[in-house]
Amino acid sequence: MTGKVYLVGAGPGDPELLTLKALKLLKSADVVLHDDLIGPEILAFIPSSTRVQNVGKRFGHKGISQQGINGLLVQNALLGLQVVRMKGGDPLVFGRAGEEIEALRAAHIEFEIVPGVTAALGAAARAQIPLTHRQVSSALVLVTGHHAGTDEFADWPAKIPTDATVVVYMPGYDYRSTAQQLLRAGLPGTTPCAIMSQATLLDEQVHVTTVEQLHWSPRLPAPTLLVVGEVVGLAKPAAPHLQFAWRSDGAGSFGNEIGFDGNGSVLPAGQERAE
Repeated sequence: MTGKVYLVGAGPGDPELLTLKALKLLKSADVVLHDDLIGPEILAFIPSSTRVQNVGKRFGHKGISQQGINGLLVQNALLGLQVVRMKGGDPLVFGRAGEEIEALRAAHIEFEIVPGVTAALGAAARAQIPLTHRQVSSALVLVTGHHAGTDEFADWPAKIPTDATVVVYMPGYDYRSTAQQLLRAGLPGTTPCAIMSQATLLDEQVHVTTVEQLHWSPRLPAPTLLVVGEVVGLAKPAAPHLQFAWRSDGAGSFGNEIGFDGNGSVLPAGQERAE
């Protein structure tokens, strides 16, 4: 009897944002093939009897090919096993689910897609940025920073409405080129933007700047996400009375950098973290 494959979204990182269905499948799967960014807190839900394999790929680092992952999904299902393919965020948003769907259909393998909280929603919620707003943003554009397997920028819309919010997944660190693309697409240089690092996790960091100042931004730890648009101006304000900081090196000279503690409170830059 042929098994079944589940393409499951793990959410942006916080284990409490995992859906109930995803949790149920993790606990009942025979095999779990997961992305590199799936944290240990989520992997801890998997029983010790389950076969677990990291099949993740990070930008600039070689790993198992997408074709190899497709083969593992098909092979395990043909053995009659229940397979969970665990992806960060939502599997249908820059998660390569489309390629895996094609492979499973070609092999006549039954599959199901279990959505997750995509990074844009998780990051925006933590920073209290409304991705749409009746007064300033009537459209939401999701783009990826680079073509798969290359360091070349992806093709973005030639014209981006000034009343749109743009979220760049996997923006990389060539912020100067990113800013140039946004300017060529018609966004003013004064448009606010925010780089979000490790969104929804305890070490989350946020750097707020503008498109014209983006190239001065610090290299925050991956994974990162870039949110561009007037809605960034509605982000949670810094709270100067807090005595915590998200960086111990005092970096904060290039823009308005804020972080959050484990309770979601804003952490102002330039102060030492309390132990």
